[in-house]
Amino acid sequence: MRLDAGLARLLGMSRTTVAGLIDQGDVLVDGVVAARSERLVADTWLEITLPEPERPVTVEPEHVPGFTLLYRDADIAVVDKPVGVAAHPSPGWNGPTVVGALAGMGIQPATSGAAERQGVVHRLDVGTTGVMVVALSEHAYTVLKDAFKQRTVEKIYHAIVQGHPDPSSGTIDAPIGRHPSSDWKFAVVTGGRDSVTHYSTIEAFRAASLLEVHLETGRTHQIRVHFSALKHPCVGDLTYGADPTLAQRLGLTRQWLHARTLAFAHPEDGRRVEFTSPYPEDLQHALEVLEASS
Repeated sequence: MRLDAGLARLLGMSRTTVAGLIDQGDVLVDGVVAARSERLVADTWLEITLPEPERPVTVEPEHVPGFTLLYRDADIAVVDKPVGVAAHPSPGWNGPTVVGALAGMGIQPATSGAAERQGVVHRLDVGTTGVMVVALSEHAYTVLKDAFKQRTVEKIYHAIVQGHPDPSSGTIDAPIGRHPSSDWKFAVVTGGRDSVTHYSTIEAFRAASLLEVHLETGRTHQIRVHFSALKHPCVGDLTYGADPTLAQRLGLTRQWLHARTLAFAHPEDGRRVEFTSPYPEDLQHALEVLEASS
């Protein structure tokens, strides 16, 4: 294998991190500074200087503009996540988070899970808006984690994709894994994790289509990857091949993708609860421009 790919597997690190170590001269092969493209050969001696461990990520209470609490009881908090907000802190993210915003409201999530993501039972991308649920009790955390794992949670998204998918309603069943050449992206790949997306067209415009999307599985970037693979990327999603000209015309700086509805059995008594989020201003504006031009 190439040195960067092989070391990433050996060390359990991302290929990007390993490439950085190699570029800094922190990887020696038989005592000589190595290059990324060098091949691993049996019986060679590898010396890797690892960086100091990063400090633990902590949750800081914060006020997040546009962050809305849709519902709260002793077990769950349901929020409407605005764009530019991550689910929880991480080493590569310095912006606002859902758990930080809840802490700023005096709401303490369940203590289950890693310290920086306590109570988080599912996530939305930073650039995706809409409904999220956070567990506030340990019982709710256990029940909701299992519900997401067993796929009993109903997750409905609305997305505007470029062009007109054919058929207009259908199912995408294609495995998703890390992109072969970009650690920070995902792709449909052989040997990836099973990923199933159901969709139907709500309205067709001249250059795009508004879809309702039901996720059967919940892979990272699943909707974005699946529709990109069909050559119908989410409008505004430049990471996955969207037309920047169309995004600019619609005033979009991120993908048109919104977690519209979340429905599940309440962890305390099993009653079905359902929560819906309206389109945020930027997505509503883009929709109106498409409607006016069709």
